[in-house]
Amino acid sequence: MVRSCGRRRFLGARPRRTGSGAAPRRADVAARDRRGAAGPADRRRADGTEPPGPPGRRHRARRPGGRRRGPGQPLRRRARPADAGGGAVTSAPQRTAGSGSAPVRGRQTLPWHADPYSDALRAGRGPLFLRRSDGGLLPLDVERWCAEPDAADRTVLARCRGTVLDIGCGPGRLVRALTRAGHRTLGIDVSPAAVTRTVRAGGRAREQSVFDPVPDEGGWDTGLLIDGNIGIGGDPRALLDRAARILSPSGALMVETALAAGDSDLDERFQARVDDGRGTAGAAFTWARLSCHALNRYGRTTGWTAAEHWTEAGRHFVVLRRGSGGGDGVEVGGSTGTGIDVGGG
Repeated sequence: MVRSCGRRRFLGARPRRTGSGAAPRRADVAARDRRGAAGPADRRRADGTEPPGPPGRRHRARRPGGRRRGPGQPLRRRARPADAGGGAVTSAPQRTAGSGSAPVRGRQTLPWHADPYSDALRAGRGPLFLRRSDGGLLPLDVERWCAEPDAADRTVLARCRGTVLDIGCGPGRLVRALTRAGHRTLGIDVSPAAVTRTVRAGGRAREQSVFDPVPDEGGWDTGLLIDGNIGIGGDPRALLDRAARILSPSGALMVETALAAGDSDLDERFQARVDDGRGTAGAAFTWARLSCHALNRYGRTTGWTAAEHWTEAGRHFVVLRRGSGGGDGVEVGGSTGTGIDVGGG
């Protein structure tokens, strides 16, 4: 029908009036094309369920991949691959060795990622601490990690043979020195800032956990767990067992311990956060600290034998080898007089 509204003319039905007593009017549609009048909005069956709607195709939201999304399930975005950065930086699925609890000040991050540790590595200095769950603080020597290898480091480097895997390489001072000396060396670390700094300095590094697949697994000649990295994951036995699968059967694993062979025993695990001492801390994770005696105990249960242990500049080291041919360990001085010339920085 045609109706007028001021100066304009409209075709079709009039708009429904909202006043009381107003009856809706229909457009002129042939009776055969009309559907029956809709019932009340709250019409229900006798059993209380809704009657089926009119037949026809329904368009329902689908999940990525073609599966239909059920009621009450939000749409999820597909994960974007991690940016690997420079050519020598590679990434692998991250494994978090920690409790998974939320970091301080609401920062949604993984341990050793965007936290005070990353900030300290970018700056090349501390202060930085491991804050234990009991409130104790263990200082972290960021300045030494970011510098050239010191006298104690050089005793480790001189014992490296063949290909070297630095587990928890940090900013990469050992990776750089070994690479310059001609060793095929790879550092692995879960911290993007650590891997980036290593690569920028000319080393090879990979952002990943030691518990994820490692390139050339089972073929590395030397493995390094320096700067207390025997504590990674808070489970030394699991870490030593994993190292046995990464290194070759004749490979050597060099470990830095918290106490020397002649000191009292130490074997502790605890929850910790990286803390800058000014109120900012990263996500919580599990860590461990061992003496030389405790390391030897774990080594015997995972097929390792202490072949050598020594102390240099107040730091304590152990060389572990597979099998039982290494003896009980022979304490030696800090200067070896053998091995490669790694320089003094």
